[in-house]
Amino acid sequence: MKTGSTVDSLRSQGIDFEQLFARAMAISETELLVREIHLGETLPLLERIAGIVITGSPAFLTDLASWNFVARDYLQRALARELPILGICYGHQLLAWAAGGEVDFHVGGREIGTTRIRTAAAARDDALLGAMPETFFVQVSHSQTVTRLPAEAVLLASGDFDRHQAFALGERCWGLQFHPEFDGAVTRAYIRERRQALSAEGLNPQALLAEVQDSPQAMSLLPRFVAMARGG
Repeated sequence: MKTGSTVDSLRSQGIDFEQLFARAMAISETELLVREIHLGETLPLLERIAGIVITGSPAFLTDLASWNFVARDYLQRALARELPILGICYGHQLLAWAAGGEVDFHVGGREIGTTRIRTAAAARDDALLGAMPETFFVQVSHSQTVTRLPAEAVLLASGDFDRHQAFALGERCWGLQFHPEFDGAVTRAYIRERRQALSAEGLNPQALLAEVQDSPQAMSLLPRFVAMARGG
């Protein structure tokens, strides 16, 4: 479920979310059925798919564009069927909102670059995050956040900047505020593309670039999700 596109510098190289996910999942692009819901494309019948990945987006959920309500209804039906779902960044927020949570701008402003997050005790028995270490690095780029999780959600990971970095809904649905499909090179592209805005917000793009590193442990979550979706 594609909710937007990557930055222009990546798209000019033929790289968008579907290419990033296929690479990180170690699968062929032909195995991904991409539907650009923000452009009005029709979503497939749930019976036709093994799972759902919801991408990031430059949009803001609080704008409540009409396609968000289409996505909400679709995700609610998928949740009722216990279909594997993985929401990333905007997808994480959309999933939380669809399940009754709340989303708004983060009071601290934008978070971008590489950061370290901590798993919660509940993550130890989680099917997706259970194999993760107590702390690990992730790539982030967002201004909005889940301000209140859905009532039935379980918090799985937090960061110093954003408390809601990962949550679970049941046993087959997850939201990740961070980007497991990003490596260091992609994160640097985002920082460079938004250098002017970052400076205007009081952030130091050069310092952020210097702190970027790869996050292979975070990326390992994607092939794990694919394996669960195929197995289910």
